[in-house]
Amino acid sequence: MKLLFCGDIVSRSRREAVTNNVQRLRAELGLDFVVANGENAAAGFGITAKICAELHNAGVDCITTGNHVWDQRDIIPYISQDKRLLRPINFPPGTPGWGGNLFETAKGQKVVVVNVMCRLFMEPLDDPFRTVDTEVAKYTLGRNAHFILIDVHGEATSEKQSMGHHLDGRVSAVLGTHSHVPTADAWVLPGGTAYQTDVGMCGDYDSIIGMKKEPAIQRFIKKVPGERLSPAEGEGSLCAALVETDDKTGLAKSVRPVRIGGRLPPTP
Repeated sequence: MKLLFCGDIVSRSRREAVTNNVQRLRAELGLDFVVANGENAAAGFGITAKICAELHNAGVDCITTGNHVWDQRDIIPYISQDKRLLRPINFPPGTPGWGGNLFETAKGQKVVVVNVMCRLFMEPLDDPFRTVDTEVAKYTLGRNAHFILIDVHGEATSEKQSMGHHLDGRVSAVLGTHSHVPTADAWVLPGGTAYQTDVGMCGDYDSIIGMKKEPAIQRFIKKVPGERLSPAEGEGSLCAALVETDDKTGLAKSVRPVRIGGRLPPTP
């Protein structure tokens, strides 16, 4: 089975790097399922119902989020209606929406996607390890799930790596989001789980994590409130991870970066 996971989408023109390429990639790479992190899709802050529809119509099967999930207020009543849109599973009980769901591909393959947020340098949510353990315990690879993906949304590389090794052999892939910078550690862990600390972003890489450079730089130099951050407006890159699994075991055979357009070098 082949799954493509697209990193954090930053703003409208960078959404087009995803929407303009997903159907082509589905055909060229033989993709069975596509996931994208959309928490920065609305001008860099949050996501809307309209954007969800746009991504779904383009061929994105599931949208994950993170700490910016509630930035656009209209998403609060919508999120409980769209099971293809996830928010971090370790929000407190009673929070609207779903942190994980079971999906089925056109071939009948069962795909589980879980969205979790780390705590180091982030919001003090419920324990991400305990929460994910509870969710993952519902499924067994090769029995009632063909693919289990964990989007681990976090700041600290150590916490993301700990999550990867903690789940090694129990899930198909643990892929990181949030930092918007692709890491060079895409590999299959010893137990058979595909891992990458951060997939990167779908955005303009001539920027500061997708935002215009000068206002972001001034925040560090002056340390006083200044111009509101806004998305960079250059050409967007699609930055993703492609995971291929064994159909019988659900464990990863390979994981590699996929990069299209913009200033990042394309993958071979």
